[in-house]
Amino acid sequence: MKIAVLPGDGIGPEIVAQAVKVLNALNLNIEMTEAPIGGAGYEAAGDPLPDATLKLAKDADAVLLGAVGDWKYDKLERHLRPERGLLRIRKELNLFANLRPALLYPELASASTLKPEVVSGLDIMIVRELTGDIYFGQPRGISTLENGEREGVNTMRYSESEIRRIGRVAFDIAMKRNKKVCSVDKANVLECTELWRQVMIELSQEYPEVELSHMYVDNAAMQLIRAPKQFDVMVTGNIFGDILSDEASMLTGSIGMLPSASLDANNKGMYEPSHGSAPDIAGKDVANPLATILSAAMMLRYTFNDEVNAQRIENAVKKALAQGFRTADIWTDGTNKVGCAAMGDAVVAAL
Repeated sequence: MKIAVLPGDGIGPEIVAQAVKVLNALNLNIEMTEAPIGGAGYEAAGDPLPDATLKLAKDADAVLLGAVGDWKYDKLERHLRPERGLLRIRKELNLFANLRPALLYPELASASTLKPEVVSGLDIMIVRELTGDIYFGQPRGISTLENGEREGVNTMRYSESEIRRIGRVAFDIAMKRNKKVCSVDKANVLECTELWRQVMIELSQEYPEVELSHMYVDNAAMQLIRAPKQFDVMVTGNIFGDILSDEASMLTGSIGMLPSASLDANNKGMYEPSHGSAPDIAGKDVANPLATILSAAMMLRYTFNDEVNAQRIENAVKKALAQGFRTADIWTDGTNKVGCAAMGDAVVAAL
C-alpha cells in the first residue's frame, strides 16, 4: 500500500505523525513517503503544490493529508497561497466525493454545546461534491467596471453528470446505512440547484429502497441544530457542504474529532481531518490528533477495502476515550488531559 503523506502547515505535522504512528502499529505492508504541500510547499519550492508532491500523490494509492494554511501567507498572490494547493490537488486527482461523518462518541456527549438528549446517538454522513460549484465555476475574478467601481464575480454551475455522479455515491452509502438521503439545495432561488433537485429525483428511481427527501440549505442549517438525529445521509454541493459539514462537526463536541475522505471514481482517496491548520497552537503539543487517526481508518476502509483494520483503529479510539484520555478541546472535569503525542500513544496502546 503506497501512501503519500502530506503533513502541510500549522498543526499538520503533529497530527499526521500520530496517524502514521497508529498505521505503523498495525504492522501492515505500507510504504509511506512524505512531501510538502501548502505553505510548506511554497517554502520548499515556491509553489503550494510542488510538481514533485503532485507526482507522488498521483503515483500513490492514497494520500494522508494534515492541514494547510497560515496567516503569514495571506499577503501572497492568490495563486501562491496554501489553500490553492489544496484545491488544485483535489482537482488534479479528480476527488469529487467528500465524505464527512459526524459521529458522537457517548463519552463526549457532554462536550457538545447542545443538550445531550439532542445529540446522543448522532451518526450522520455528509456527502459533499468537491470539484465543482462556485469554487471552480467560470467566469470568476475581480474586475473594474466602466464607472470605475470594482466588481467581484463567482459562478455557481453544475452539469447533470456531476450531480448524478455525487448522488450515486450518496445513495450507495445510504444503502449500507439507514436508507435515507436528504438532498440539500436552494432550488427556490438558484437554477443551478433546481437542476440538482431534478437529477436527484431522477436518480432516486434507481434506488427504490432509499427514502429521498429535499431541504433548502438555510432550513438544513437550522435543522442540524434543532434535531440533528433526523438525518442519515446528507448530499449537497461544494459550498453548502463546506458550511454544513463544519456546522455538523460541532455537534460532536469538537471539530478535532471529525475525519474526512475525498474519493475519485475508483475509490482512490485523500484522507484528512475536517479541521484547519490552527497555526495559533502549532508546535505546542495540544492539538487533537483523533480526526486524523480516524481519517486513516477511513483510508483503510474505502481505498484498501480493509474493514477489519479500519474497525481496529476506530475501536482503539473508542477505548482511549473510554479510558478518560482527552486533549484540551474535548477535556472536561474528571478526565485525563493529555497532549497530541500522548493521545496518539493512548490509541496505539489500545490497539
